[in-house]
Amino acid sequence: MKTITCLAVITLLVSCQKKSEKKFDELEKMNWLIGNWENKMPEGILTESWKKENDSTFSGESYFINPKDTVHFESIRLIQKEDELIYTATVPGQNDDEPVDFKLTSDTESIFTFENPAHDYPQKITYKKVDANNLVATISGKQQGKDSQESYPMKRK
Repeated sequence: MKTITCLAVITLLVSCQKKSEKKFDELEKMNWLIGNWENKMPEGILTESWKKENDSTFSGESYFINPKDTVHFESIRLIQKEDELIYTATVPGQNDDEPVDFKLTSDTESIFTFENPAHDYPQKITYKKVDANNLVATISGKQQGKDSQESYPMKRK
């Protein structure tokens, strides 16, 4: 009887342990993004900052400051839900201040592409890891009926 009870307890412990070991492999592929990034341009400074909130979520902020004012600000989240990685951007004054989701549609070791074909612009957001201290963020899609693309090389601060 003791053997059966011990086996039941061991089985229960092992099964509980496996359930709590949730993997966030998709999000972990983008750990290199954590930190502060910057692009100094004649028009101003573009800054993007990322931190790990928990095992399933990174949060970020992106803003562009010209010599006089903050021209653009958005809050960003990368969230892994089951096996899906979602990039969510919220821009005050756009989309009724509601977040817009972009799903990961393609990834390699160094390039991650998120898409939302229903969004006005951009429909595609791509992050390319050049090396440990450099990345290129690109937004693209149709804007007012024409193909448009903007790339922002950034260096780690």
